[in-house]
Amino acid sequence: MTATRPIPEMLLEWYDRNARRLPWRVPPGAGDIGSAADPYRVWLSEVMLQQTTTAHAAPYFSAFLDRWPTVEALAAAPEEDVMAAWAGLGYYSRARNLVACAHAVAARGGFPDNEEELRKLPGLGAYTAAAVAAIAFGKRAVVVDANVERVVARLFAVAEPLPGGKAAIRAAADTITPAERAGDFAQAMMDLGATICSPRDPKCLLCPLAPDCAGRASRDPAAFPVKAAKKPRPARIGTAFWIERPDANGAKVWLVRRPAKGMLGGMRALPDDGWSARSDGSGEAPLAGSWRAGGVVRHGFTHFDLELGLAIYAGERMREVTGEGEWWPVVDIENAGLPTLFAKAARLVAG
Repeated sequence: MTATRPIPEMLLEWYDRNARRLPWRVPPGAGDIGSAADPYRVWLSEVMLQQTTTAHAAPYFSAFLDRWPTVEALAAAPEEDVMAAWAGLGYYSRARNLVACAHAVAARGGFPDNEEELRKLPGLGAYTAAAVAAIAFGKRAVVVDANVERVVARLFAVAEPLPGGKAAIRAAADTITPAERAGDFAQAMMDLGATICSPRDPKCLLCPLAPDCAGRASRDPAAFPVKAAKKPRPARIGTAFWIERPDANGAKVWLVRRPAKGMLGGMRALPDDGWSARSDGSGEAPLAGSWRAGGVVRHGFTHFDLELGLAIYAGERMREVTGEGEWWPVVDIENAGLPTLFAKAARLVAG
């Protein structure tokens, strides 16, 4: 592909005028003077933005910074507090990795300033390491998230279907990644994908790279990146159990802590019947006695859909519940840090 002008030049010129204002960003051009962006803020935002929209992540980012303004403060926080603060962001392994990485960074006295060393930190894959290196430290790095992947696939008309085409897309991205203003270039590519080169209806007339876009020249830019046919997601059925007991200070509900590893790991939750991505729940209740139906919630996970029935205990033996858990005030259930699925179920009862 022969560019009319260098692609980085055209893109950065557009970015200087159109950069999105986001709470974790420094203004365009600030990176020219070195590490203008706080690596803690960059890293925290990139972890939150994995599989999460900017609009949804932004208030969580601000709340985390208010509560833990430095990586050292985050490292000193109890893990259960971090997990509760993460509730609603989904993909809870990210929160566990966040805590582990904060510990590692605090122990070494700060973030390393290059991709190779960043990759050694817990939970930092190729993308996050590249993003932190480029945005926080101004190092040339090939930063490819979903938005950048789409822009590059169209710009070069990469015909190999995903996921196999990822290598070709990254190689193409490498050919246009500049050494100067590396962080601005990475964020400009992200912004272009988020605001102009959208999945279904790319706004080619507004795109600064349109004259050199092979996808546009094909007259069907939305056909890129080419995606393999989706497999149908399995549907699973499970049950969550609401066990409430009276208390002098108000009713309390029994909450458990899910195992550290696995789905929704380490999070507070209602007891359930062992449903998983691979199988339905057993239906077995944690207490003998009568139960009544409390409604149904539906939730989509990455690899399956779940229909979760809520069973409300109507017996008199609620104090016989066993295992690790805690009695939580029903009036304060919104502050328990329940994952979205169990928060939906709790609202059926608690309102």
